[in-house]
Amino acid sequence: MNVLFIGDIVGRAGRRAVRNFLPDLIDELSLDLVLANGENSAGGFGITAKVADELYAYGIDCLTMGNHTWDNNDIFNFIDQEKNLIRPLNYVAGTPGRGWTLIELNNVKVGVINLIGQVYMAGHNVPYQVYKNHLPEISAKADIIIIDFHAEATGEKMAFANAVDGEVAAVVGTHTHVQTADERILPGGTAYITDLGLTGAIDSILGMDKEKIVERHISQLPNRYEVATGEVKLEGLFLNINENTGSIDNLQRINKTN
Repeated sequence: MNVLFIGDIVGRAGRRAVRNFLPDLIDELSLDLVLANGENSAGGFGITAKVADELYAYGIDCLTMGNHTWDNNDIFNFIDQEKNLIRPLNYVAGTPGRGWTLIELNNVKVGVINLIGQVYMAGHNVPYQVYKNHLPEISAKADIIIIDFHAEATGEKMAFANAVDGEVAAVVGTHTHVQTADERILPGGTAYITDLGLTGAIDSILGMDKEKIVERHISQLPNRYEVATGEVKLEGLFLNINENTGSIDNLQRINKTN
């Protein structure tokens, strides 16, 4: 099974990058499944039903979220009905939406889990404990499990990945919008990368207009960030997974630019 997990899609530029690059990647890599983090895909903050449908139309099968899940109120209109849009599993019990989903491809069931970190983030339930509580149910249904661990701190991402090494096929980090060059297979067989990177404008700061961010850091005064424009890139991680064993046969960092 060939899987591509795309890094944080930021605004219109990020969606344009998906439109420009994903069709060729599907053919080039013979992709069976495309996953992506979409928490910044609508104007740089949150997601809407229209944007989600646009991304599905480009070939994305499942969208994960993070700390910007609720930034656009439109999400409350559809998240409970949307099977392939998931928010962090370790949100407070009773939060709208779901934290994991099951995708069936050629009789292989792939469980996709979304978790959010605690370090430098708003208070959330301990991701490892919530994962462990749900693992019996998920592993009973899924042949392969892939986790988007949305977190700020590199050490927290690494700690979680090593804690679950051998239990899941892959742990991919999102949130920092900077692709890391540390993709590898951990000793127990789990694929890992600290951050998938950015899908959006190249000449930007984390996908946003540079001037606005520089101005805020220099003046220390609030302003409104805007999604950057111009040439775009798509970043992520390719995984070739053995359907019989769930082990990783190959992985490759992806960075596509104009």
